[in-house]
Amino acid sequence: MDRTDQLRAFIQVAEMGSFTRAADVLECPRATVSLAIQQLESVLGVRLFHRTTRRVQLTPDGLLLLPRAQALIMDCENLEVMFRERHDAIAGRLSIDVPSRVARRMLAPALPQLLHRHPRLDVVLGSSDRHVDLVAEGIDCALRFGTLSDSSLVVRRLGEAVMVNCASPGYLERVGGLPDLAVLCNGHHQLVGYGSSSNGRDQIFDLIENDEPRQISLPSRVQVNNAESYIACCEAGLGIIQVPRFDVEDLLEQSTLIEVLHEWRAPPMPVSVVYPHRRHRTSRIDAFIEWLGELLAPQLSG
Repeated sequence: MDRTDQLRAFIQVAEMGSFTRAADVLECPRATVSLAIQQLESVLGVRLFHRTTRRVQLTPDGLLLLPRAQALIMDCENLEVMFRERHDAIAGRLSIDVPSRVARRMLAPALPQLLHRHPRLDVVLGSSDRHVDLVAEGIDCALRFGTLSDSSLVVRRLGEAVMVNCASPGYLERVGGLPDLAVLCNGHHQLVGYGSSSNGRDQIFDLIENDEPRQISLPSRVQVNNAESYIACCEAGLGIIQVPRFDVEDLLEQSTLIEVLHEWRAPPMPVSVVYPHRRHRTSRIDAFIEWLGELLAPQLSG
């Protein structure tokens, strides 16, 4: 590795706290990363990491070097693309993470457009419904739904998704037809649970009543941890769900699911792209966010 590559290896190890994970992201053997750090330490005449069997931690000299190395690598990358055509400058590996159902139904079918637009771009598409640690897992950016609490990430708001309440025809037949809010509050209905719950089997039903947000606690006999299972359980008649409308539009058109309680929808759900601190942003991330905004624009408001 040349000096620039050594600095890239140093930054990756520092951010991930692991030689092995850094090697995975850099797509090279762990021994190569270890040698690069040893060579850099030899040239600088300082020790950059405290190494133990359980963790890798920056020394005071490593902490001093990190922001300067990050700035230098960013300048090098900007210099490399400075005189290229804009689309030709988008090159390299971009690792992204999006919710599983969005990946399958929207992103994957449209990816050929992105790759045609940027022929030198390679994409690593992760699809999960958990909030991944972007830095620790070497992910460049992620698409997230809902209110965000991680202030260490840069947030680019794309818009809001309209929410709908849905149930299956079989469920409605079993409970006696379309519910109203009074019946719902009397505990005659149940939700499909999503994610973790601190109230045992109870789940929260969000709604807007008289322009004010309100929450109702309802029972749930089934709890899931991803959107595909959430919608599938609703189709199976296991309860009511609250979901972005674009996620089930085809099922509503086919009457596989029925919108219920349309006067008491949940507040719109924010949709955002997140990525680490601005100094890590590359032209690849900017290009992806631009393309993703175009792709999702017809489905979002605001």
